[in-house]
Parts: sequence; C-alpha cells; structure tokens
Amino acid sequence: MTVAQYAEKVFLPSKRVTASEKTVYSYKWTFEKYIDPALGDLRLQDVTGTQINAFLLDYQATGAAHSSVVRLYAILKSFFKIAFLDSSIDRNPMERVQRPTARKDELQRQGPEAYTEEELAHILECLKGEPLKWRVYISLLCETGLRRGEALALQWSDIDFQALEVTVAATLEYTPERGIYRDTPKSGKSRVVDITPGTAGLLRQLQEEQAASCIAPFLFTQEGSPEPMHPDSPNRYMRSFGKRHGIDYFHPHKLRHTFASISITNGADIVSVSELLGHADTSITLRTYSHASTESRKRVSSIFQQALEQKKDRSG
Repeated sequence: MTVAQYAEKVFLPSKRVTASEKTVYSYKWTFEKYIDPALGDLRLQDVTGTQINAFLLDYQATGAAHSSVVRLYAILKSFFKIAFLDSSIDRNPMERVQRPTARKDELQRQGPEAYTEEELAHILECLKGEPLKWRVYISLLCETGLRRGEALALQWSDIDFQALEVTVAATLEYTPERGIYRDTPKSGKSRVVDITPGTAGLLRQLQEEQAASCIAPFLFTQEGSPEPMHPDSPNRYMRSFGKRHGIDYFHPHKLRHTFASISITNGADIVSVSELLGHADTSITLRTYSHASTESRKRVSSIFQQALEQKKDRSG
C-alpha cells in the first residue's frame, strides 16, 4: 500500500478506537493537507528517513510554528510505528528522523509561558469592566486551571454553590463534520476543582442574567440562545482583550500555566496540582512545570533551614 492508502485503511481506523473524535479529524486533515501531497503516493516500504527529514524541513521553511512542525513529526512517528508493529514495513524510517528544533528567530519571538502574580492581578483588574460572561469565564480559568473546552462544557448541574466546587466532567469540541459537541475530558475521567466565593457570586449573577433570555444547561452560551458557545470564541475575545489592555500573548492556556506555576511556587504539592489540572499522571506536571518545581523546592529548603536556626536559637 501507499502512505495515503495505509492512512485511510489502517492508521485512521486504529486511531478512532483510541483517540477523541477531534483528534482523529485533525489527523485526517493533516494527512490530506500536508502529508499526502508530499508522501502519499510513495509505497509504504519505500519511504526513507531522508525523505521525511526533507519534508519536515520544507514545512518548517514555510514559516510554520515550531509546535506545528513537532505535531507533524509526532503524527508521522505514530503512523510508522503502527506500520512497523503490524509488519507492513520491515524497518521504521522514523528511527533516522530527529525531533525538529525551533528556528532561531522563532525562539526569540516566543513569549513567557505564564504571568507573574502582579501581571495576573492587573488582568483581573482590567476584567472588571468586561461583560459578565467573560468575567466569569476568565475568573474560572485563573483560579482553577481549567482547559478552554472544559470551562465551555460546564453545565449548571456541575456547580455546587454551597460547597464552592465545580465538577469537570466533559470538554467542548468542534469539527466541521459534527459541529459543536461534548466529549470526555482529555484525561478520560472527571475531577472536582474549587472556586472562591467571589467567583461563585459572579456565577449566580450569570445564571440570573442568562435566565432572562433563555433557559440553558450550559454556563456559556451563544448570544440569546441555549446553544453552547463555539470553542473558538474565547480565543477571539481574549486576543481583543489583550490588545485593548496591553496584555501580551493573552490566551486560555497561558492562564492554565499561570495557575499551575503560581500554585507550585507558593508551596502547593505536585500531586494536588496534577489532580486539579487533570493530568494523566504527575510526570506530566513535573515535566511541564519543572521551573516552578525548582523554585518550590528551594523555598522548602529555605523553610527547613529557618526552622533549624530557630530551634538552635531557642536551645541556646
């Protein structure tokens, strides 16, 4: 079979069993737009590491973001691994393909991964003059670390106003084929996160405001409709908000990083932060927030030393 034939008959069907519908759609789109035009007509057995390296370099040379190049590499790695394991090929060409590195100019353009506590305080101050639904949405992201789609999938039945808890049981996704739909969270399981009394108060206001125009199960809906908000809407709004208030790189995932970094550097343990973020295991949290873990470790060491010194002083 050719690369394109194997993708259609084997790779994509196998991913439909293990991956989310959105991920499968993304894989299919990537093959049709990028991989098939370059490699699709080649016999699976004939593809070499040299050809794949050239393909990735050509794609990177178009100005594609580093994350996009790495994603393409990851898809090809998974594709040829499956082909090798089922004996469709007797050698894996990806063994001779290095993970792409970022262009030098792209490294210089990247912004910081998380906001400082002072920057976050400024964001929350600017938020006071914004529409209620966006005040609620961004407040939730700031103090819970929810993913963009997880917040959009929240329903009123997920909010426990008395306990100040939110149950995260789904994520909101979109594909052109299916439209907007709820799916299981990335980790495959639900979790509970805490909210402050202030955010609970904002949620009450939003519930009342929403009830004046429609009755909806979702917290965040399209204007005057019970239908859930489109998953791309927060990105568009936050870009506009960032420009108006001079906030660089303002997007949902950066608030998630901010929640984790501030929590860890102020003494929160990795296991608890990992559970709140919905990571599959703590190694993901450790790898992603190693910088924050280092600061936290140093702080613990400092606290320990201070305790010893105080003990010596009392003993003396």
